[in-house]
Amino acid sequence: MGKIALHGFGRIGRQFLRVALAQKFFVPVSVSDIRDEPTLAALFAVDTNYGRWPEPVSGSPGKLTIGEHEIQYINSSQEVPDWAALGVDVVVDCTGRATTRAGAQPHFDRGAKYVLISAPSKTLDDCDAVLLKGINLDTFDPAKHHLVSMGSCTTNALAAVVKVVLENFGIQYGLFSTVHSYTNTQSLTDQPMKERRDSWAAAENIIPSSSGAAKTLKFIWPDLNITGKAYRVPTPTGSIAELNLVTEKDCTVEEVNNALRKAAQEPPLKGVMDVLEDEWASCRIVADPHTSIVDLPLTAKQGQLLSIAAWYDNEWGFANRLAEVAAFIAEKASV
Repeated sequence: MGKIALHGFGRIGRQFLRVALAQKFFVPVSVSDIRDEPTLAALFAVDTNYGRWPEPVSGSPGKLTIGEHEIQYINSSQEVPDWAALGVDVVVDCTGRATTRAGAQPHFDRGAKYVLISAPSKTLDDCDAVLLKGINLDTFDPAKHHLVSMGSCTTNALAAVVKVVLENFGIQYGLFSTVHSYTNTQSLTDQPMKERRDSWAAAENIIPSSSGAAKTLKFIWPDLNITGKAYRVPTPTGSIAELNLVTEKDCTVEEVNNALRKAAQEPPLKGVMDVLEDEWASCRIVADPHTSIVDLPLTAKQGQLLSIAAWYDNEWGFANRLAEVAAFIAEKASV
């Protein structure tokens, strides 16, 4: 397997590393960020959403020690690490700053062969491919796809449902709404923010927000006619997306749910998508590794309009797919 480096040790970066180590996918060559080692080690060791890491964790100059693993730490506040000197093949960028080709270019300039970004690219020209496990990861071409986007957590949640409905019933058009936990782009208290609605306290308000998932879905299915929006709510993690569709082929709730059940049990969506048969609230899906968890009792049909709801832990589920895709690219890169 090729060597992997993690760049950006925020919410997704830390969960990405937890998944990679817990599942024994890989140990990254390095972790880079702009903060000090002891603080980052403490944030990894005890996480508000996911609890304590089961091994000793410490940070000292130039390294993070997690159990038996000593991982080189590089402060990247001044410049991107020298990936060529480190022998890195794949850089996983979790900073949120590589969503344009120009933003990702410094990684290539410093010797990275592949860059996987944990965010949607601004445009399709800003990446070589949008690749999602269970959807189109098998189209990865090591010779062409050097800058790869994983889309967003919402993109991954919706994509699994879209794939099943498209392949079984077709889609004329649709509209989605996602009820999403608050994120670091919002404010804890009322204060002016770049996006006006984000100016109100995240833990006290329901805040409408835009969603780039529709645009990213069209990167995968250019003819898909779907749009949508998000509502940020006062929960720390755990989200749900409702997808309302007009299908090309008439279908019943039972037929749709059976198709979803079948898809969740078979490749390529097994392990990516799951279904719930009982009635639950968001606490049920916190720390669930699936990126799309369809709530079958919420599936409804009214005339031509089909409604499907899918839960997702917007941090943990996405971090699981990110680690799996990073390992996949690193494996292909070493061939």
